Amino acid sequence: MTEMTAIKKKEQWAWYLYDFGNSAYAAVVLLAVYSAYFQGTVVGGSEGTRLWGIATGIAMLVVAFIAPVLGAIADHSGKKKTVLFFMTTISIIFTALLFTVRAGSVFTGMLFFILAEIGYRGGQVFYNALLPEIADQDEIGRVSGMGWAVGSFGGIICLAIVLALIMIVGGEFVVRISFIITAVFFALSTVPMWFWLKEKTEPKPLKEGDNYIKVAFRRLRTTFRSIHQYREFIKFMIAFLIYNDGIIAALDFAAIIGAVLYGMEQQQLIIMMILVQVTSVAGAYLYGILGEKMGFKRGLVQSLILMILAVVLIFFNNSIGGFFAITSLAGFALTGVQSLSRTMIGAFAPPGRSAEFFGFFGMVGRTSSFIGPFLFGIIAHRLTELHEAAGMTPEAAIQLGHRQAVFAIAAFLAVGLGLLVLVNEKEGRKVALGQVVLEPGD
Repeated sequence: MTEMTAIKKKEQWAWYLYDFGNSAYAAVVLLAVYSAYFQGTVVGGSEGTRLWGIATGIAMLVVAFIAPVLGAIADHSGKKKTVLFFMTTISIIFTALLFTVRAGSVFTGMLFFILAEIGYRGGQVFYNALLPEIADQDEIGRVSGMGWAVGSFGGIICLAIVLALIMIVGGEFVVRISFIITAVFFALSTVPMWFWLKEKTEPKPLKEGDNYIKVAFRRLRTTFRSIHQYREFIKFMIAFLIYNDGIIAALDFAAIIGAVLYGMEQQQLIIMMILVQVTSVAGAYLYGILGEKMGFKRGLVQSLILMILAVVLIFFNNSIGGFFAITSLAGFALTGVQSLSRTMIGAFAPPGRSAEFFGFFGMVGRTSSFIGPFLFGIIAHRLTELHEAAGMTPEAAIQLGHRQAVFAIAAFLAVGLGLLVLVNEKEGRKVALGQVVLEPGD
């Protein structure tokens, strides 16, 4: 192995390990612990579901506005890693502060989560933008998939630590201390990237009278004006805009659905999410390999079909065991969708403009992503009210309302899949590499 190859492998592992900690946040805060704790303990009932949807929506909207500007700044200044660590620090601090949230602490419970989520989602833009700098075009799918796989292991380990404490000690205090554990886990996992990964983008000097804000908006204007050259990228963005709403809603409400529909306790939710993380490792690794062999789009289509199947099955399932099987299938498909979506952007982004394109990707994703969680929360809450008004018991009403609301998730996934079929992957990659330039009217 040459010295350059060894350095490249080390940088890739630093990138993987960041996802190792990043996924611990997702597993504990979004998937298994805090979402269910907020819905059931901090607020309670379908109102908890509604407010959780609003909180996730607000975070997504904020990231939608800041991601493209920060992305353009990071590309021009060569500071993607610096901005990444700034956003990560915000996420870590407010994840730890979730420890202070107790029953009835609705405002702080929403505020601290929103700030932690902004840091987490905002950091992902720059983490993703580093992918083309550490992987060549012929290995980008494998490296992206490996990142998801290693990240899923991080989620498994952090959840296992939390599960052990809940089973041995138990009580609300242990649930709350899990957020501090997650913050520390996340912080430690970011250290290798800071020391091992060196940015390849050279900073560009500012012209007289310029500043980074002006540069950012100028580059964004250029991106929008030249966007006709990247038609397949835009077509993919539209598809992603739709199906990603379903993905985010499925992630953000998985634990709430388990708790409401099947009465799952915190230990059961954590075990379920550990199983999901295990299948996620398999999905990320397999789709990383298959994506390079069969094409990223074809792998993405397959994983979306599996995800739709899993969501629809929730409506018909009545057992905890069945829900475990369904979420395992969803975990396998989910990382395929997320990993291959990220890979498609890396393949469609022109050299030297990765953060800008991932910033645009982040803007589109976050701008739309508030709709899925927001609508699911509103629909589930409204259906619950309607069923109660019709004479159903509160318990039966909230279960039926949430069960019916899953079709909103399936609808986002299905429409996005239909639009994805129209994307020409080969053409998009050629344009990104400058092999083809599409003129207006072509």
